[in-house]
Amino acid sequence: MAGKLVVNTVRVITALVFIFSGFVKAVDPLGTQYKINDYLTALGLDFLVSDMITLPASMLISAFEFCCGVFLLFALRRKLVTRVVAVFMAVMTLFTLWIVVDNPVSDCGCFGDALVLSNTETFLKNIVLMIFALIMCRYYEYLVSAVRRSAQWVVINYTVIFIFVVSGYSLYFLPQFDFRPYYVGADIKKGMEIPDDAETPEYETTFVMERDGVKKEFKLENYPDSTWTFVENKTVLIKEGYEPPIHDFSLILYNTGEDITDEVLSDSNFVFLVISPYLEKADDSNFGEIDRIYEYAMEKGYSFYGVTSSGDKAIERWRDITGAEYDFCIADAITLKTIIRSNPGLVLLHDGKVVGKWSHNSLPVFDASDKAMEQILIDSIQQKSVVNKVFCMLLWFFLPLVLLTLTDRSYNIHGWFKRLFSKKNTNTTDTLENK
Repeated sequence: MAGKLVVNTVRVITALVFIFSGFVKAVDPLGTQYKINDYLTALGLDFLVSDMITLPASMLISAFEFCCGVFLLFALRRKLVTRVVAVFMAVMTLFTLWIVVDNPVSDCGCFGDALVLSNTETFLKNIVLMIFALIMCRYYEYLVSAVRRSAQWVVINYTVIFIFVVSGYSLYFLPQFDFRPYYVGADIKKGMEIPDDAETPEYETTFVMERDGVKKEFKLENYPDSTWTFVENKTVLIKEGYEPPIHDFSLILYNTGEDITDEVLSDSNFVFLVISPYLEKADDSNFGEIDRIYEYAMEKGYSFYGVTSSGDKAIERWRDITGAEYDFCIADAITLKTIIRSNPGLVLLHDGKVVGKWSHNSLPVFDASDKAMEQILIDSIQQKSVVNKVFCMLLWFFLPLVLLTLTDRSYNIHGWFKRLFSKKNTNTTDTLENK
């Protein structure tokens, strides 16, 4: 009895970890894709694998983890699932051992942006899960199934469909849960503050410029004149110290090299930012809606900027295709991908606070009444906490499964009573016949 309790306790813990890990990655498929690309870059294989492969891989990995967690929790196909989990954990344990030794990335990304673990913490976590997986694999018959075998296909299909719908929705629109520091309601200025007694880290931004086929690097203080063509910029940490949640937000005007970060964050009015980490890869199918928002902003006297890490050619091409008249700012690509999971995406700031974020697939419509702007401000203040959002989403998933389980158990109880009364009636009939 004690052994059965231990195995099922291990099963629940492992299942919850897998469910959490898979879910937080599923709601941010682009974030998981970025992490896969980081690994490929570290291995020198990034040129071999395109985004057309890494994005589906991102969705498959998160779905696999989530489904394994649910199947463990409900003890479905116990022998097969426990063996699959054991093999998976063996691979991941070896993988995280490599991460600890070589340190190719600072964060493994196993829990997305929801929970950041060091490489050593991730390795230790995987060792524990590996032990748990071996226990379950050895004593899989001890796992108590919550659903009859004949009804397990319903849970399996529902789980697979649910997690892919979640990923697809997050990919087309925006992640339902924003675990990054630029969430709606975040105060960017406050997020950049450093305590008075904290040691300040130092960053250095280098601009790669080109003239007459010659590339040269410049610092902000010696930014060259317009005869040089911008290629890219790089921001690196040169001295460690206290790192605030937001430490790399800066906006440099494309044409002049002027730093307008403070101006934008101090603007007590609305500021629109059309963000595209890479204009070369940006979806230009909705540029008409972006232009209408730009015209609305100009009518109202609101600031409007395009923000990218791309160079001159990409910016000019975007202007040629879309007819964009707004000024562009240069920012770090990683920062832009952190701010919004859409290329392009629209971010609305008000007094340095993020009050709205939209994918290019779901751009807002503004009118002269300003009711939409007022509602955006109200919504940003009344944002639900991440914990509440996660709880609601999981409730949407688990409530139908719990009802299914109760129905299944009720059917079992009904069948038991039916067999019991049938047996009693048979015994009574036999007794009367004997008399």
